[in-house]
Amino acid sequence: MERIVAGLEKKSRVLTVEERSRVAYHELGHALIASTLPGADPVHKVSIIPRGVGALGYTIQRPTEDRFLLVEADLRDRIAVLMGGRAAASLVFSGEVSTGAADDLQRATEIAVEMVTRYGMDKLLGQRTYAPPPQQFLPGVPSRHFEAAEETMREIDVAVRDIVADAFDRASAILKVRRADLDTGAKLLPAQETITADEFPALRVAKGERPRPSAHPHRLQQNRCILTLSEDALDTDIVASCRVSYRSGVNPEAEISCVSTLVAI
Repeated sequence: MERIVAGLEKKSRVLTVEERSRVAYHELGHALIASTLPGADPVHKVSIIPRGVGALGYTIQRPTEDRFLLVEADLRDRIAVLMGGRAAASLVFSGEVSTGAADDLQRATEIAVEMVTRYGMDKLLGQRTYAPPPQQFLPGVPSRHFEAAEETMREIDVAVRDIVADAFDRASAILKVRRADLDTGAKLLPAQETITADEFPALRVAKGERPRPSAHPHRLQQNRCILTLSEDALDTDIVASCRVSYRSGVNPEAEISCVSTLVAI
């Protein structure tokens, strides 16, 4: 399964000790946030083995059930999971962040944009859509054109920024509370390179319950497996190639021959 969702192992990609530590903290950040928030799928495995094109590590989440509807709180939790890697780096390395969260930021921004412009999930902008219907032949590619006045576009930018910033703050607050788990896991991961929830019980922390909104939720497709990759964003060609793989991964037709699909970062 890992070959399908993360690509082949890249034994020639040798990381320095500092890089391995950064990747370990980054991936543990994703994993601990996912293990804490009720809207995130359970963590199955965390690894710092480079795979695929540009991936320096990955976190695999496995949903316990098929879901086809997500509420606003679920989407906010998923953005917080995406921001967990950057939050961990900021916490541990005194605010000095790296290029490894480039695609995390991209994916988090895309979800926030969809929330604001397509699903009507911002109170200030109201219950309306600003994005045109998805392209029929390119369902995985978000629209870059919005039907809104210049002042409204500014409000959209602010709303998206605030959603992502709030997710980062939530992730940072959780990791401060769970700093001991973060440090323990980050020491274990470089030694073993891959850890599962069975080997590191902190990844199976019971999630808190959250009341569900009574409003009718918005429809969003749920893939069968979520994979979080950290990548070296210094090489723009590598980043572009990684995103192309991600786009094809969310294509429903691609799921016919693949049980697991590439979803994130």
